[in-house]
Amino acid sequence: MKRSILFLTALLLVFSCSSPVLDSPDGMLSVMMEDNELVILHQGNPVQTIEMPSGSFIGTSRAKADGASARIFKCDSTDIEVRVYDTGVAYRFLNGERKVAYVIPDGMKRWLGYYGFTGYEALFPESSSCVPGKWIYPALVEYGDGLFGFIAEAGIERGHSCSHLVSTDDSGRYCLETTDEETEYNVTPWRFVLVGELSDIAESTMVTDLSAPCKLEDTSWIKPGLSSWIYWAYNHGSKDYDIITDYIDLAAEMGWPYCLVDWEWPDMEGGKTIDDVIAYADEKGVRLNLWYNSGTSWTGPGSPQPEDRLRTAGAREEEFSWLESKGIAGVKVDFFSEDGADMVNYYIDILEDAARHHLLVDFHGCTIPRGWQRTYPNLMSMEAVYGAEWYNNVPSFTTRAASHNATLPFTRNVMGPMDYTPCTFTDSQHPHITSDAHELALPILFQSSLQHMADRPEAYLSLPEEVRSLLSGLPAVWDETRLLNGYPGDHVVMARRSGDKWYIAGINGTDNPGDLELDLSKLGISKASVTLFMDSEGGEGFDVSISDDTTYFQIGCLPRGGFAALVQAE
Repeated sequence: MKRSILFLTALLLVFSCSSPVLDSPDGMLSVMMEDNELVILHQGNPVQTIEMPSGSFIGTSRAKADGASARIFKCDSTDIEVRVYDTGVAYRFLNGERKVAYVIPDGMKRWLGYYGFTGYEALFPESSSCVPGKWIYPALVEYGDGLFGFIAEAGIERGHSCSHLVSTDDSGRYCLETTDEETEYNVTPWRFVLVGELSDIAESTMVTDLSAPCKLEDTSWIKPGLSSWIYWAYNHGSKDYDIITDYIDLAAEMGWPYCLVDWEWPDMEGGKTIDDVIAYADEKGVRLNLWYNSGTSWTGPGSPQPEDRLRTAGAREEEFSWLESKGIAGVKVDFFSEDGADMVNYYIDILEDAARHHLLVDFHGCTIPRGWQRTYPNLMSMEAVYGAEWYNNVPSFTTRAASHNATLPFTRNVMGPMDYTPCTFTDSQHPHITSDAHELALPILFQSSLQHMADRPEAYLSLPEEVRSLLSGLPAVWDETRLLNGYPGDHVVMARRSGDKWYIAGINGTDNPGDLELDLSKLGISKASVTLFMDSEGGEGFDVSISDDTTYFQIGCLPRGGFAALVQAE
């Protein structure tokens, strides 16, 4: 009898390990491995098909993963490790063939950014059909009935090439294509699909969960914060000592710890040098970050300077040692080439060398975050976003900004810190038609560990005292994030907690007036002091109110309007 029980147990274990189906811990999601397909099911209903290398997959062994069911599946041409979390599915190839295509049928809504000459600086327009082209991560898909998918990758390490999606016809197949061949690794990065409500996507930590843990022994020197920024209003302002000192004064007056001195600072005019700027910032108690050209995509005569100080290990060591000796807080490195394996290695070289010299890093003209913010927490932000700088470049952003802003919390910012350079009340080369309250909402709505405040000093210093106080004390990192309501391109209301305070931002992405709902009971708050910053008539300025007798608000917004709220629970 005992032998029969042991035989039956062994048989069940073999069957279990061979099964091509894997369920999430809560049973809501499952993966079915069929010939040439990985099918994701939600409550038993197929929602996403991923075409895989041909062959019959069997589950050969279980794998370990915190918070997920995991198994290695094997077929003739490849081995693939699959993890099924409660809110998504991740997979990576361990060897062999790696052909992948995501199938998004015609008629299904999707939001994808076109991979054009600006790389990852893209809009995410809504579409219901497949158009031939090259597309960046992430891809947002609406499966129906309030269920969404989010397609991206994470866990990029040395030797990896980043990837993107390519559609060659209108069939609905989006093929995964790497920027170049991976040079050192058989194991690919993690590719994943989040599946759930919009709140599951906007609040997800999958990108960092799938990436390597922190490699820095000491992170106590890493201090997130807000920064004044010259370039948006004065494209060549970093050549002018007087303009730079105005922005240092702004940071000191607002209580922001940083000021970013942008490109061309080695070409400062009027007999001044960066040493004079450093001395002035030291007197004001403001730390500087300095801009650098990566030296990879825009070099040679006429290229913005400095462009020759980071490209080699020796040059970086000399420059970073000098920066550390001067008390510089960090570097902004700009204009990278496409994100193949060599460029991935270069990003990581900069992060590791900067960390040894206690320097923060902000990448611009770059790829999207894919989890490095966990592995190297001195990575404070990355651009890779169609942000406020585009008011400098094209007139079309004026009419598209509001809808785009209401899409980013469900797309680009899910991937990690995003250097949008928000909160502009005046105009750059091209005007904005979002309301002031909409703009005030953005540094709460958009997360960046270095939050660069883009407007002119006089724009911030002339704000009403209550608004200045909000911006002066605004955190750059958060203890908790909750999506209260929203829909891509239409509207969004996001709550972020720092300590015992909630900062809440809501924006209207449409050209029509509308109401936004703020229900604090969704945060478990039954009584609170609430300061609301709402649209004033005409959109310029603010209607500020303070309440301590309600936790539910229906806030009327102008076209392209918004609100911000500071909530102290009682």
